[in-house]
Amino acid sequence: MEKINYYNISIAEVNNFKDQGLRPKLALHACCAPCSSHTLEFLTPFFAVTIVYQNSNIYPKAEFKKRRDEVERFVREFNIKNNQDVKVVFLPYDHEAFMKELRVFASEKEGGKRCHLCYEKRIVEALKYGSENGFDYATTTLTISRQKNSQVINAIAKKIAPRYPNIKYFYSDFKKKAGLLRVREMKKEYNLYQQEYCGCEYSYRDTVLARNNKKDTENR
Repeated sequence: MEKINYYNISIAEVNNFKDQGLRPKLALHACCAPCSSHTLEFLTPFFAVTIVYQNSNIYPKAEFKKRRDEVERFVREFNIKNNQDVKVVFLPYDHEAFMKELRVFASEKEGGKRCHLCYEKRIVEALKYGSENGFDYATTTLTISRQKNSQVINAIAKKIAPRYPNIKYFYSDFKKKAGLLRVREMKKEYNLYQQEYCGCEYSYRDTVLARNNKKDTENR
C-alpha cells in the first residue's frame, strides 16, 4: 500500500485559504499537553483553534484529571507566550460507556483493532462537536505521536468524515519536519507532565503494571 504524504496535503490545504486572508475555526481533539504542543504551534498561524478534550479512554480517572489539568495549564501559558486565543472545551468523562465497544479487543496488543476503534471514537468527538458548533474544520493531535501510525489515523478519519458533510477534516502528519524535536523542546520549555503510558486501562496494564511486576521480580 502506497504511503500518502499527509504533511504535504496539510500544507496544500492551508495554502488554499491563507492567501485569501481567511482564518477558519478548527475543533482539535487533543489527548495530552505534550501532543498539543507543536500541534498548536503548527495550527494557530492559520486557524482559530478550540481544543475539544474528551478522552474518556484514559484510566484511571485521577490520570484523566491530571492530563486534563495539564492541557488547561499549557494552553493558558501558550496563549500568553504566543499572543494566541486557543480555547479549551471539556466534554463529560464517561469511561465505562467509552470502553464498552473496546472491551471486545481486550487481549489485543497496543496498536491493533482496539486502538483503531479508540482513535475513531475520539476523532468522531471532534467532528461531532465541530459540526454542531459552527466550525469549519476538525482534526486530532494523534498524528504527532511517534508510537502511532499517521497513515492509519488519517485513513480512519477519511472513513468517518463523510458522516459530517458540513465540516472538513484537516489531514495531517504533525510529527514530520522536525515535529517530534519541537515536542521535546516544548516539553522542557513548558515543563510539561509526560505520562508513562498511552492512556487506557490496557496500556496501563501492559506498560505500568508490567514494568512494576518486572521490578518486583528483579528485587526478590
